[in-house]
Amino acid sequence: MNSLKVSDFMQRQPLSLTADMSVAAAVEKLLKSSQIGAPVVDDKGQVVGWVSEQDVLASLLESSYYCEQVANVNDVMRTEVLAMKAEDTIIELAQKMLDVRPKMYPVTDEEGHLIGLITRRDVLKAMDKQQQTCYANAANI
Repeated sequence: MNSLKVSDFMQRQPLSLTADMSVAAAVEKLLKSSQIGAPVVDDKGQVVGWVSEQDVLASLLESSYYCEQVANVNDVMRTEVLAMKAEDTIIELAQKMLDVRPKMYPVTDEEGHLIGLITRRDVLKAMDKQQQTCYANAANI
């Protein structure tokens, strides 16, 4: 199981947002993608923040009340982003997911450039695949 790497199960073309994008545009992108959050990247592709559906909700309430756009992604994003590396193991990520709440993590290279996204569902799929292999091997013994 330790041999299962994040890179084997990550989504390789995730949605990303930019800090100068309006919250309304970010919400549209989130809804079209069905992701519940997205990394915010700079013009070099480095992860500089994270925006979730929850993060944009207050901004949407305010803009709905005043019927005008009032915020950009930069105003609502979190700048402390928990990220994984492609070579990290699924077990390491599963253990991390038990301790902290994010349901999805950006996957970055050594310089912090976005190379993928991995979700709790991806981790479950990886662990299920490994479990099925274990059962199949045990049945053949």
